[in-house]
Amino acid sequence: MSKSPNRMLGIILGVVFLAAGMLGFFLTSDTAFVGTTGPRLLDLFEVNPLQNLLHIASGVVLLLAALVGIRISRVLNGLVGAAYLLLGAVGILISGGNNPLNIVALDGADNVLNFAFAVVLLVVALGADRTSPSVAAA
Repeated sequence: MSKSPNRMLGIILGVVFLAAGMLGFFLTSDTAFVGTTGPRLLDLFEVNPLQNLLHIASGVVLLLAALVGIRISRVLNGLVGAAYLLLGAVGILISGGNNPLNIVALDGADNVLNFAFAVVLLVVALGADRTSPSVAAA
């Protein structure tokens, strides 16, 4: 496998998301699937079963893309990064109190982490593994 930043990031974050999703299921066995609140993962991030599934899906997408190739990894890092940017923005609007729209149990710590994931994924997707066009001889 090449040392592509997009592929390396996809593998690292893919494993992190998979681990977080699986660990979350140990905590949410008695939590509503789309509950607005839930137990805290690492005493910081509220989780519910739907959020755990989303973490696992994100992890699988990033990991598989990284294993397939640079181009697909770059594209999916960008798409997942954009999705987490949107999730962070929506989270700011719905994470206060017991908002019924907060179906993934977002809280302030989740919002910060979602923005951090978004920035890292988007920066690497947009800035790394770029092919430069050949320069025509003048």
